[in-house]
Amino acid sequence: MTTQRELKQVMFEAGELAAGILLKHFGRIRVVDKKSDVDVVTEADRKSERAVMKRIRQAFPDHAILAEESGGTREPVAGYCWIIDPLDGTTNFAHGIPVFSVSIGLLLDGEPVQALVVDPTRGEWFYAKRGGGAFLNKRRIRVSGAKKLLDSLLLTGFPHDHRKNDRHFMDILEACLGKARGVLRLGSAALDLSYVASGRAEAFWEEHLSPWDVAAGLLLVQEAGGQCSPLDGSKATVFDREVVASNGLIHSELRQVLRKAWQEW
Repeated sequence: MTTQRELKQVMFEAGELAAGILLKHFGRIRVVDKKSDVDVVTEADRKSERAVMKRIRQAFPDHAILAEESGGTREPVAGYCWIIDPLDGTTNFAHGIPVFSVSIGLLLDGEPVQALVVDPTRGEWFYAKRGGGAFLNKRRIRVSGAKKLLDSLLLTGFPHDHRKNDRHFMDILEACLGKARGVLRLGSAALDLSYVASGRAEAFWEEHLSPWDVAAGLLLVQEAGGQCSPLDGSKATVFDREVVASNGLIHSELRQVLRKAWQEW
């Protein structure tokens, strides 16, 4: 029978392999392929993903895997399922901007049980275990204590099709800018969620997400004492297309601002 310790060990070994590959290639990328007009992929993405998948399959050949570049099921499956983003923040990476991460989430019967987000350039490892808390480099982390949106720093991301819906996105961004202390777009949803979990920011929202964007980050926020939901406030899953993640204290206020902006659109 597979133990939680064995799962964690393989997760960290896979994360270390991926982080090493990304650091080796960072600043040396010469070829960037386009998956769409605004979505890119590099050889570093592919090498990182292959290394992670190989390590997992060596240890757990019967486990399901969903990875950004290789695909796989986008629906909950029975048993264990690893969800991998080998390089979250490819645009930053390709431009030599050191804001990117490796995200590995592990689900059991559709529910997150372990999560790892690695920031290779800063040497920061965010880890969470269901019922066991959230940690940054072995130090326990908690969401912030800000109680008002006015005192909060928000994080968000641009949908890949933002050029088709730029007015919609700008209306929502404008609404949040008018209510919060500030809004940042870092370019890595996994790091955004990790920063909410560690109290560096109060909340994150984004639309048109994929499971690998949030599979690790949602558990990090929840285990750090935060709250995650779709816009309607229902229970969050890694298969939701939109997410609002916060310290919990400003969750209702932020959802109201977002819902009003969406409805007006």
